[in-house]
Amino acid sequence: MNTSYTVIGKYERDEMLPSIEVAKKLAQLLDTTVGYLLGEASSSSTFKDPAMLQRLNEISALPDEDKHCILYTIDGLLQNARTKKAFAHK
Repeated sequence: MNTSYTVIGKYERDEMLPSIEVAKKLAQLLDTTVGYLLGEASSSSTFKDPAMLQRLNEISALPDEDKHCILYTIDGLLQNARTKKAFAHK
């Protein structure tokens, strides 16, 4: 990461926050995402799946009304999957 042990120690002790560039390098070295390092994503691979990212980008580029309809549908499908999973474990 081209930094000193002193600086790394400060990161570890929460005495100093890394810059965005350092966070990007660290995520790359750890084969994860900055979002995962920040606790914003529960899975380190969620945002690394190219097919999933492509879908999210396509949805994001749609008009708001279309986006709302697609996300509403996805929410329903996810709820259905969670319900199936919950009953399968009983």
